[in-house]
Amino acid sequence: MIVQRRKLLLLGASALAAPALVRSAQAQEMTLRLHHFLPPVANVHRHFLMPWAQKIQAESEGKLRVQIFPSMQLGGAPPQLFDQARDGVVDIVWTLPGNTPGRFPRIEVFELPFVADPRARPNALACQEFYQTHMREEFADVHPIVVWAHDGGVIHANRPVNRLEDMRGLKLRFPTRQAGEALRALGAAPIGLPIPQVPEALSQRVIDGAVVPWEVVPSIRLQELVSNHTEILGTPTFYTASFILAMNKAKYAALPAELKTVLDANSGMAAAEMAAKPWDEQGPVVRAQVERRRQNTIVQLSAEEKQRWIEATRPVVDNWIAGSRERGFDGAALLADARGLIAKHGA
Repeated sequence: MIVQRRKLLLLGASALAAPALVRSAQAQEMTLRLHHFLPPVANVHRHFLMPWAQKIQAESEGKLRVQIFPSMQLGGAPPQLFDQARDGVVDIVWTLPGNTPGRFPRIEVFELPFVADPRARPNALACQEFYQTHMREEFADVHPIVVWAHDGGVIHANRPVNRLEDMRGLKLRFPTRQAGEALRALGAAPIGLPIPQVPEALSQRVIDGAVVPWEVVPSIRLQELVSNHTEILGTPTFYTASFILAMNKAKYAALPAELKTVLDANSGMAAAEMAAKPWDEQGPVVRAQVERRRQNTIVQLSAEEKQRWIEATRPVVDNWIAGSRERGFDGAALLADARGLIAKHGA
């Protein structure tokens, strides 16, 4: 009788404990909200952010999920994304430091004219390695998952650009402060706009074109809005823009150890490798599509003409180095390091 009563007590205790065990397992599951500025048809959304989120979910056995909200679906404007991650409005953002000009001065070294490689992979790996050495303080308000840069940008305009003189007075959208300064040095009229505003600005003739990489062209229908495309080939190329996948620090700290391990394994250089692919793989695909359009023309600067552009934009680099001293860092040393890292990863 006593033995039977003990069995009943043990069974009852097990039944009571079962919901607690289930609750404990459920507590280990987390969903992170990722917010960004481009539509879901964008190549970065489809070929980096989605595969990255799926990889994390698979490696965490479904315990860590990343829910992606494109096109600023959670509110705000693209320049507010970094602060949304900092303040915990969302968990993760994909954004451009260049959306807030001058706020992140060290990363501008990659955005100076004629520094970047024409391929995304060397720029992305160099940028991430540079962050690990020089930019932890610059992004201390968030937990950076990965910092990277795209491939060489292209000039897309409503009139041909074959020579330096063709840039005169051309109203071009620019993505970063240094790209804007470079365009001004070339004689253009730079206009700063978040990328989602480009189609309307072109339709209303607020701008004559934009400088963006091939990869982003279809997501903003740029090939339909302008018909002239100018490439600057070779290393170094005209410009690149940098990006950051940034997470709220408190949210990262609150991750259980096993989930933090999964996220860490898909951060840093591993994530930079993944991030580079949409530009290096999808960029040529987009270029070929544009080339097949009869009304679109793609031209490439000659080596002699490119040298004229390098000379014309050299003061932009000199001015940035001079300004870095006032901001408390050695711009010349950072530029030498950035160029060395690009060469290292481009070899």
